[in-house]
Amino acid sequence: MQLILLEKVRNLGNLGDKVNVKPGYGRNYLLPQGKAVPVTAANLEAFEKRRAEYEAKAHAQLSGAEGRKAKLEGVSVTITANASPEGKLYGSVGPREIAEALQAAGHDVHKGEVIQGEGPIRNTGEFTAVIALHADVQTQVAVIVVGEK
Repeated sequence: MQLILLEKVRNLGNLGDKVNVKPGYGRNYLLPQGKAVPVTAANLEAFEKRRAEYEAKAHAQLSGAEGRKAKLEGVSVTITANASPEGKLYGSVGPREIAEALQAAGHDVHKGEVIQGEGPIRNTGEFTAVIALHADVQTQVAVIVVGEK
């Protein structure tokens, strides 16, 4: 399936690129999210007419993500979870809990932006989570997991 990207997509391409993707990815993610349109003569012409508008929108998103990154620099959150005396959690701490803790601290972070490379946290201690604010903008946040008494 050939598509024209309307914004930068991580691991795929930049604004205006013509890409070949599998039909399910295009049909179920890129098209409904408004990240791409099918390659047709009419869509090519419409894209070229609105290229400056798309570039301005992309620049605004990037600058907004840079501003959010500046606010998140050096931030750490403490999450209290039910744990055994040895420090093993009864359950785990995932992206949802980290995003909720950051929102409670006054930061605008969604669970889809939280990336845990090693999977969910299952022990008490200090960990690092990556916050992907944009395709080009990422920052790290310290996550401290403390057991309940």
